[in-house]
Amino acid sequence: MNATLITGACINTGVAIVEKFAREGRNVVFTGRSMEKVHAAERAYREQFPNVEILGYHMDSLLDERTVDEQAVEALFADLDAKGIFIDTLVLNAADQGLGQKVFENPLTDLMKVINTNVVWNYCLTEHAAKRMKEQGGGSVIFVNSNTAYRAIPDRVAYVASKGGQLGLMRALALDLGKYNIRVNAILPGMIKTDRWEKNPEFYAKVPSRYTPLGDVAVGEDIADAVWYFAAMARNTTGAELVVDGGNTIQLYPIIPEN
Repeated sequence: MNATLITGACINTGVAIVEKFAREGRNVVFTGRSMEKVHAAERAYREQFPNVEILGYHMDSLLDERTVDEQAVEALFADLDAKGIFIDTLVLNAADQGLGQKVFENPLTDLMKVINTNVVWNYCLTEHAAKRMKEQGGGSVIFVNSNTAYRAIPDRVAYVASKGGQLGLMRALALDLGKYNIRVNAILPGMIKTDRWEKNPEFYAKVPSRYTPLGDVAVGEDIADAVWYFAAMARNTTGAELVVDGGNTIQLYPIIPEN
């Protein structure tokens, strides 16, 4: 059985990506950090999409700030192998947001934690998935990156660095894996209306990045559509970036209305 593996798929954008792929008839394997949330999401997805196979796994990216949990990744793919499930599309959506990290205040391990989750763990997942894609004749890897890979934001040094590094990783993997018919691409969202948007209306009413050239910011479905493009439609595209940020990246500064 072929399936798409989507990480970080119990909340927000991850949910929209699962729903998009399941709605298109794809079998889905997904991961989450909370066992309780994974079980609840699995039940909800199966009820919503009875015509496809949905399978959830609880897994953490790290053993500690310095150490990626490689054994958990090995165990995941060993279990999928035992079940006869081939991951033909890997969507790397999970991320450590690295919120509020201040240069002179946070310990070095805080930076290491974000880099290890967003870069090293994603490399580990890709390595295991690509090994099987190579044996099966090809596949697709899609990073859900960020426009902050090019535009820094305050107190997010680890996150910004990780997203810049992740794009370098994407391009290098695209080059090395292309000969095996494995495509590697990245989506670069800007601001997304997630649960943080709903919980902090005063902040998001005034944040400059909401003032995009298109006059709106993305919802989860916008990101899911972009991921689907790379998965299903971009046969001859690899090493590419698709920005989904309402045009924020193209403007020098936001035009904020006076009223």
